[in-house]
Amino acid sequence: MKWSLEAEAPINKVPFFIRKKVKKKVAAHVGNLGRSMVHLADVTALKQQFLAKRGMAKQMKGYDISACFGSEGCPYAACSTADLIADLENLVKQADILSFLRSSLGENIKFHHEFRIALCDCPNACSRPQIADIGIMGTTVPVVGTADCTGCNACVQACPDQAVMLNGQEEKPVIDYDLCQYCGRCIQICPAHTLETARTGFRILLGGQLGRHPRLALEMPGLYSHDQVLTVVQTSLDFYKTHSKNGQRFSRLFTRTDQVISFTS
Repeated sequence: MKWSLEAEAPINKVPFFIRKKVKKKVAAHVGNLGRSMVHLADVTALKQQFLAKRGMAKQMKGYDISACFGSEGCPYAACSTADLIADLENLVKQADILSFLRSSLGENIKFHHEFRIALCDCPNACSRPQIADIGIMGTTVPVVGTADCTGCNACVQACPDQAVMLNGQEEKPVIDYDLCQYCGRCIQICPAHTLETARTGFRILLGGQLGRHPRLALEMPGLYSHDQVLTVVQTSLDFYKTHSKNGQRFSRLFTRTDQVISFTS
């Protein structure tokens, strides 16, 4: 589908967390009309429909799952979240968040009421998991292996967090795990394969949001497997449906890190 410059301009002003969805819907609408070019009039018409209360209600499904483009060949991908998406979609559908929201808000549901899950394949976090109800971040934990280090310093230069240094006496890299974000760049760049993958997994962040009272999500300690992520998400959904009243956001249901830990225990 091609877009005119005039049509692209208003789309670029749409908040990033729903921009992809909006663009997809506009393209589908134009395609159904048998055209291959999106014009400003198409965007304007759908915007008016969206802003109408009944039109907005028809767009709601109660949740949104967004992901980065790591699965499409991003060189920074540390651990793919692609296999998680379908399982998460099924999990959230079964929770029927839309019916839950309608039980307390009627048809007065807005996009900011939707439960949001954001996935990314590395700590660059292009899908902004820090401001979603649940953020899931793919990671790779590096470890110093047995292969001899050439002292090329590539790992030190590649690390954006200054978590790798060379130990001149032992001629081996040293990893500061307090600084390491588990992006795996040092592993990818090491020509001697001295740095290896110890494990891959997912970091989980809970309770982020934008809006009038923005806040960053709180990160749970540790790394989690595919199945553990699903368990945390299921527990989060149950907790949300039990405690949220009148459209209260998930992020407002806890405020301290110790509450996040006990919430998942």
